[in-house]
Amino acid sequence: MSSMGTIYQSIEILSKEKGIDPKVVLEAVKDAMLVAARKHFHTEEDLIADFDERSGAIQVYGVRQVAHPVTDPLKEISLDEARSIDPNVEVGGQVRFAKPTEALGRISAQTAKQVILQKVREAERENLFSEYSGRVGELVTCVIKRVEGQDLIADLGKSEARLPKKEQSKLESFSVGDRIRCVIKSVEKAGKNAGVIISRAAPELVMRLFEQEVPEIYDNTVTIKGCAREAGERTKIAVSSRDRDVDSVGACVGMKGMRVQSIIRELRGEKIDIIEYNEDPVVFATHALSPAKISRVSILNPSEKHMEVIVDDTQLSLAIGKKGQNVRLAAKLLGWRIDIKSEEEKRQEVESQMALVVPGAPVSVLSDHGLPEAVAGKLIEGGIATVEKLGEMTPEQLQEIPGIDPEMVEAIQRAVVNYYGQFENSVEETPLEEVAEEAAPVADEVNAEVEAGPEELETAAEGGEEPAEPEPQSVTMDTEK
Repeated sequence: MSSMGTIYQSIEILSKEKGIDPKVVLEAVKDAMLVAARKHFHTEEDLIADFDERSGAIQVYGVRQVAHPVTDPLKEISLDEARSIDPNVEVGGQVRFAKPTEALGRISAQTAKQVILQKVREAERENLFSEYSGRVGELVTCVIKRVEGQDLIADLGKSEARLPKKEQSKLESFSVGDRIRCVIKSVEKAGKNAGVIISRAAPELVMRLFEQEVPEIYDNTVTIKGCAREAGERTKIAVSSRDRDVDSVGACVGMKGMRVQSIIRELRGEKIDIIEYNEDPVVFATHALSPAKISRVSILNPSEKHMEVIVDDTQLSLAIGKKGQNVRLAAKLLGWRIDIKSEEEKRQEVESQMALVVPGAPVSVLSDHGLPEAVAGKLIEGGIATVEKLGEMTPEQLQEIPGIDPEMVEAIQRAVVNYYGQFENSVEETPLEEVAEEAAPVADEVNAEVEAGPEELETAAEGGEEPAEPEPQSVTMDTEK
């Protein structure tokens, strides 16, 4: 009994050390005693475990129901037998028989020990979770305690935290005893890596460092609107000022760059881009893609957050960045999908679009540009199926087509000029000046056909058509660039 009494003392000591309720462990030890008793006594009878406060021991009892008549001798007892143990018992009551716990010996002690350790671990995890689950994203200072494979185990004071390989920066390597600053990434309740997970690679680390280093962020004059990071290489952080007199980017950079340099040192030389936030995604995109200079931005699909960015040919590699890093971080910061194209790529794209739209257009489309349907029908009968083929023909060739007279030739030429003129007019409605550059030469070519003779020149003048002038917008865009 004395050996059993020491179990409760051990429970009390452990409970105080680990901050666990002694009752929780005591109940677990009772269960362990019952398991050990069933194995030892090889019995099917009902057993209970109870704590004896006087001796400080845990006693195991067999329990039987008082019944009349007795149908199951293992679990029931007659009234006469029961009253020899407890004179006041009645039918339906219970009587208990003390079992010799000394006989359980080492088995029960070992089982109890295992259960205590298990309960201690569970209770520690529960305490850890309740303490740190509300502190996710917080900056903590800890000391590297030991190395487990590629992971580092750090001492947080009362408990330990794990710094996994994927949460470490590529630029850093630590050894036991190093003091480091991390953010609490998550708190795992169960599983292989149960406990506190800390990180040196999370964007929150940069945000917390800026909050510590920049007083304007701490007092909410400057707010951090977003942060995108590829640990060990580059971070983009977007900031905004609530006070017109305070420059958000300047406040973060500090006098002679002192504030940001302090953070860069902490991150072992990681590059940091501080970007001024803007509500307008187009303006924000031009800032986010720095240091590249952007020619223009067009939003392709606002609902799906998809935009296209055009840059000068010399700026393309800078805008994309090493292995696409610059545009990838900018897209993450904006929350938009970004397509980057050079001026040359865009021009080729427009050319291919024009090749699809202009050359293959059927002659029937000219009915929308003043050509009578009967004339269009005669052209098709004569083997002229597309506007392109029609535009290449001289007035003399047109007149050779059966049913086409000089008046019809004039109508055909006016309709062709009107058709190509629509592409010139659409340029003013779109930033793609390359469309006009492609459309203008085609229109000039058609007008050259119109000017083949003096009669045609007069009829073209009567029709109010002028030869297409070269598009001036591209020149304007170039000077702006």
